[in-house]
Amino acid sequence: MKDQLTKIGVFYDGNYFLQVSNYYAYGHSLRRRISISGLHEFIQQQVANEENADVRRCKIVDAHYFRGRLNATEASQRGDRLYYDRVFEDILLSEGVTTHYLPVRMGYDGVRHEKGIDVWIAVEALELTYTKRFDVVVLIASDSDFVPLVRKMNALGTRVMILSWNFDYTGENGQRYITRTSQDLVDEASYPMPMHDLIDAGLKYNDTRISSLFVQNEQRRSYQPPANGEGAPAIELTGGEGTGEILSLKSGFGFIRFPPNNLFFHYSSLVGVEFTDLQVGDVVSFKLGKNDEGGDVAKDVYLVSASDGNFNRQ
Repeated sequence: MKDQLTKIGVFYDGNYFLQVSNYYAYGHSLRRRISISGLHEFIQQQVANEENADVRRCKIVDAHYFRGRLNATEASQRGDRLYYDRVFEDILLSEGVTTHYLPVRMGYDGVRHEKGIDVWIAVEALELTYTKRFDVVVLIASDSDFVPLVRKMNALGTRVMILSWNFDYTGENGQRYITRTSQDLVDEASYPMPMHDLIDAGLKYNDTRISSLFVQNEQRRSYQPPANGEGAPAIELTGGEGTGEILSLKSGFGFIRFPPNNLFFHYSSLVGVEFTDLQVGDVVSFKLGKNDEGGDVAKDVYLVSASDGNFNRQ
């Protein structure tokens, strides 16, 4: 029926979505994070277009976010991780998104990994689609492991929209990574959405639907670390401490002038300040750490003094 409600279910692979959001905040010229409310409005509009329906009758009736999570002790040892995680959870809750977390576990290689998230997403998405009779399921994921899920959705008569991004980004140790959505997954979708292309084209032509996908006025939290480190996060040191001036800033990483060598730092190592708040010439304090190759890098980077003298630069 023409006036029937088109019910939409949205399922986030949280770790993948975080990479996408970080890319636009730090690696893309836009320098803004994705807005959950803006993304949901975009999804409803796209579903209306694909289903040839009135957008007022295309509604997200259920949304779920899945991610592995560090325990409280580990998160508290990573600067403002607990604070920013809570801020994002508040945003998800305000948009009616149900959150699902599993503990991040240590693998045989001595590195912590997400385990079981893909299976959990697939099980929940299939069960909820069957019980709630979604007309369209939107999957924000990139892994080919979701191909069987999409095929099951097709068998149920539920259309699947895949929001896919292909992008490059620089990791914590300065290594370049390439993120690509599985072509097999895209091929199974009823409505594949190449978001990287849609966003770049929309920004070029000032499409308001695309600009609304991003946070317009981010509120950033920055502060000067207490003197002598009092009240600073308790972090186990792998080296000494130092102070230096920011020499250059790239896409999500930068270098600190620290003779005789310049030190690499990644945006994830910042404490109490956003990467987009920094400018060349700012003075930062840091702790010396090691990358995977044994080279020196800067960790736990605090803003000591801004080049313009304003600590709370927005």
